[in-house]
Amino acid sequence: MTMSNGLNDCSTQIRDYVARNLLFSDKGFLYGDDASFLEEGIIDSMGIIELVSFVESQFGISVADRELIPDNFDSVNKLNAYIQSKLS
Repeated sequence: MTMSNGLNDCSTQIRDYVARNLLFSDKGFLYGDDASFLEEGIIDSMGIIELVSFVESQFGISVADRELIPDNFDSVNKLNAYIQSKLS
């Protein structure tokens, strides 16, 4: 798998998870990949906990408390970049 395919695969999985489990939408993720999860009201504090659990189980990575910052978890693109950095 190439890096760009890995990026696309992670983004798709993130969008699907957020749409189904946090937005409860069967229409998919209707925001841009740079949309702020917090500013757009997509995810609340409980949603962040669910998202961390998803990331850890889906991608087999450990998220340290110090890594729970908006730069890592506040949009599809930011989360995707974070996951890729942990996998590389």
